Amino acid sequence: MSNDWNTRTKLVHAGTRRSQYNEVSEAIFLTQGFVYDSAEAAEARFVEAGPDEFIYARYGNPTVAMFEERIAALEGAEDAFATASGMAAVNGALTSLLKAGDHVVAARALFGSCLYILEDVLPRFGVEVSFVDGTNLAEWEAALRPDTKAVFFEAIANPTLEVVDLEAVCKLAHGVGATVVVDNVFATPVFSRAIQQGADVVVYSATKHIDGQGRAMGGVILGSREFIRKTVEPYMKHTGGSMSPFTAWVMLKGLETIDLRVRAQAASALAISEALDGAGKLSKVIFPGHAKHPQNALVQRQMGKGGTVVSLEMEGGQAAAFRFMNALKIVLISNNLGDAKSIITHPATTTHQRLSDDQRATLGITPGLLRLSVGIEDTDDLISDLRQALAAV
Repeated sequence: MSNDWNTRTKLVHAGTRRSQYNEVSEAIFLTQGFVYDSAEAAEARFVEAGPDEFIYARYGNPTVAMFEERIAALEGAEDAFATASGMAAVNGALTSLLKAGDHVVAARALFGSCLYILEDVLPRFGVEVSFVDGTNLAEWEAALRPDTKAVFFEAIANPTLEVVDLEAVCKLAHGVGATVVVDNVFATPVFSRAIQQGADVVVYSATKHIDGQGRAMGGVILGSREFIRKTVEPYMKHTGGSMSPFTAWVMLKGLETIDLRVRAQAASALAISEALDGAGKLSKVIFPGHAKHPQNALVQRQMGKGGTVVSLEMEGGQAAAFRFMNALKIVLISNNLGDAKSIITHPATTTHQRLSDDQRATLGITPGLLRLSVGIEDTDDLISDLRQALAAV
């Protein structure tokens, strides 16, 4: 791959491995194991496998390796490890790094499953976790200690869309020698500059924008070659959280069009936020790319765009939110995001329902809050659908 290639070229060609048949579309190597020319060759490979040598599908696979190399080229990371799901990526990145006695500082505003790992799983194994307001640099500085091993946050919080100052938090964390792990799903790989801005490890749910078409679950951990191969790989290959070859092939096909899809989605999200701003029956329209968003300057500096998700807060709480959702004709009710189809979610009763009322209130997840993941449908059609649903409330 040429380092001079621009993003869309990398997304089509980076990491390609062609067989002796010189196929155009990447091949699916749907095999669990690999054959060796001799017993000596098998022994040598288990001692140290070369860059194009594989042992077992749980350890690596040619199709999976193509996906890892392509997403690493997009992110600007040295290496990547593909996982079975986004949560396998979050869990793998943190658990492979931490041990009993370590201290972690994390943003309080996180996806429910991420909170479960930090609040319930890691403390069982002796890891201490401190939570802070991710947007408050003073809280980060106060919580960080000389023994802090890692910090973890979502660059844009789910579902309230608060933006963490990635570069500033990285500087604070590196000041005490902590490893920065960023869940960058809402920023998307297209708008991410997390590695450049100081992040050590970036994780994605590939289920979202990378596949982007509702077909498969997957995740990926990106970072330095040493971290991926010496820390993440031993943990993942022995605990079984690796991506399947077929899923990797689906993700490769998704990467070919991710730049086109995500830029179109982000443009639609901005148009929707502007069209609904001040609309009756909405107490709030939240979109980091909107000029009125209090963190718009930060998100423009950090990402250049506001992402693909708009959050809406309905007057009238859950009852009004449900009436609005049920009146939609194009936008689907589901709990995914980053899909080609527009999807709406009521976080308080779905993705964040396991949290207590007090926790949801602290995070700003009100009964009337809705998360709208904008798809690639015609923007005017989406705005019309949202307006008619508001009229029906």
